[in-house]
Amino acid sequence: MEFEEFAQARLPALLRYAALLSGDRELARDLVQEVLTRALVRWRRIGAVAEPYAYVRTMVTNEFLSMRRRRVLPTIALSGTTTVAQADRTGELGEREDLWHRLAQLPRQQRAVLVLRYYEDLTDQEIADVLACRPATVRAYAARALATLRISLAAEESMSTRNLGAR
Repeated sequence: MEFEEFAQARLPALLRYAALLSGDRELARDLVQEVLTRALVRWRRIGAVAEPYAYVRTMVTNEFLSMRRRRVLPTIALSGTTTVAQADRTGELGEREDLWHRLAQLPRQQRAVLVLRYYEDLTDQEIADVLACRPATVRAYAARALATLRISLAAEESMSTRNLGAR
């Protein structure tokens, strides 16, 4: 498979994956562009592996995780028009925004584990391969992330119950 064919076929999936990791579409575009630039240079080797998408996905994950080691400058979209979110047909836009906010509060490793597990549908061993750690570490990150989300939801529910009772 040629690089151009790969990029055309897998670009949407890579952008969605990077957006889930970063929580920011502009940052996701930057991540994927950086990774695909490096992948193009190494394509002879990458194209020869059994699953090039898995290899490039690992590159995106590593690029995202390495962002914490450098200063990230805020970006501004250069398009002349601002994008307006379309109405969510299921009526759960508020819940989705809440979920995005909660995921953004998690440490990068934990967020990466949740995205790889629930979006990419990878096993603990596959996630461990992507993150270069042990499967037990993956399970620990997932458990901590889910516990943090549960505590956050319980605290908010408790707070809203108290506010309703005070009225």
